[in-house]
Amino acid sequence: MVQQVLSLKRKQRIAVAWAHDKNSAAAVTKAALSGLAEPVLIGKPDIIAKTFKEEGCSVPDLNILEADNEYQASVKAVSLVVSGQADIVMKGLAGTDKFLRAVMDKEQGIMVPGAVLSYVCAMELPSINRLLFITDPAVIPFPDLDQKIAMARYSISVAKRFGIEKPRIALIGPAEKMSRHFQSSSDYAIMCKMVDRGQIADCIMDGPLDIFLACDRDSVGIKGVSTPVNGEADVLLFPSLESSNPFYKGLVLFAGAEIAGILQGTKKPVVMMSRSESEKSKFYCMALACLMA
Repeated sequence: MVQQVLSLKRKQRIAVAWAHDKNSAAAVTKAALSGLAEPVLIGKPDIIAKTFKEEGCSVPDLNILEADNEYQASVKAVSLVVSGQADIVMKGLAGTDKFLRAVMDKEQGIMVPGAVLSYVCAMELPSINRLLFITDPAVIPFPDLDQKIAMARYSISVAKRFGIEKPRIALIGPAEKMSRHFQSSSDYAIMCKMVDRGQIADCIMDGPLDIFLACDRDSVGIKGVSTPVNGEADVLLFPSLESSNPFYKGLVLFAGAEIAGILQGTKKPVVMMSRSESEKSKFYCMALACLMA
């Protein structure tokens, strides 16, 4: 992904809201020195300068804009994109609620009118030989049918940027059996029929599937379940944030996953990560935003 972005020879300007944390400093430095992007750091200049110095980070002609608090920094980052002075908005140490309030502001934000705001992340895992895309581990608590459809379409769009023309989407549940106890079962049935009729295009979809049937071909044979996903899912679409968020964080903490995530439903790319994400993951997120810009 990084090499693909660099081959475009097109630097994007990234406005980082409340750029006070060390992982953002290191990621921003790497992005700037590699020629990937031009950062604009927003926050308290003395704290930003101190953080960069403590981390041994040095960027020539670093552009720092002052803000008194994290919400003001988020508003300023969004306004830079709205005015064309930046191409991408990125959350630094700002709280998610304050950052999203600036992004979603009806007057000054960057939401596409009528769009669903959602999140897609690509994960690189040592245990499998392909990227795994997950949605939505960050924004929608309990997506309804329309939101799930939007999540699927967003994941297809992001996967295509990685060269996956027809991603396999597994609609995740606790088992492969339909159940009236889970609203997601009926939503999944409608979505699969929409794929059959071309209303959700350019994908292979099935569900509900558990993680084994979605990602492990041996389990498909052992369980004797016929599924077009066939244990080779590119995308895992979860029924709730409380199921997807712990799953993806568990992969990062226990399975050595690196991630690149991006908000969808905005006019310009928005990078929003947990404040505890690694330097490498933050750098990958910046690269993904540049790829999607």
